[in-house]
Amino acid sequence: MSSTAEKTGYFVHESSYVDAPCEIGEGTKIWHFSHVMKGAVIGRHCNIGQNVVISPNVRLGNNVKIQNNVSVYTGVTLEDDVFCGPSMVFTNVFNPRSVIKRNTEADFLPTLVKRGASIGANATIVCGTTIGAFAFVGAGSVVTKDVPDFALVYGNPARQHGWMCYCGAKLDNVETEAKCVDCEREYRLAPNGLMLKQ
Repeated sequence: MSSTAEKTGYFVHESSYVDAPCEIGEGTKIWHFSHVMKGAVIGRHCNIGQNVVISPNVRLGNNVKIQNNVSVYTGVTLEDDVFCGPSMVFTNVFNPRSVIKRNTEADFLPTLVKRGASIGANATIVCGTTIGAFAFVGAGSVVTKDVPDFALVYGNPARQHGWMCYCGAKLDNVETEAKCVDCEREYRLAPNGLMLKQ
């Protein structure tokens, strides 16, 4: 570990920039050529890959994994245990124009990615959407509307093609109830989506 890690409890590669003030939790690692901008809050044990930008006032929970070449723009919130695949894209302005300035927080539509959700490589998340807890967005998808908890979505535009378990396995033949063949967690289908049985 570098001297930075020894003094702060987190690691920042020497090629990266961290603007003050911001908060970075213990055990987090920020790799090559990345930029964390002022006001950002990053939780504990996160892994920020190469060439990642964390914009002002972005909030990341604990154990968030962001792969290479991802920009997390102002207005985006990632809860605990979120996975962002390589080169996936967040947006924050719904109707951008170069000639018209729309670069203040009042212009941004918030995007929320709930706990445990996974977003595949090269997916695009249009601003103003919520990705549900433990949802799974397939690689290359374009998400234009909210995604339910545990839903599997893919395509352009992304549509639901089933359900995913907490552990990341696809749940087959979900009618009213389901049981994961990998981890044996049990689910029931409710009017607002899939729910883990207690």
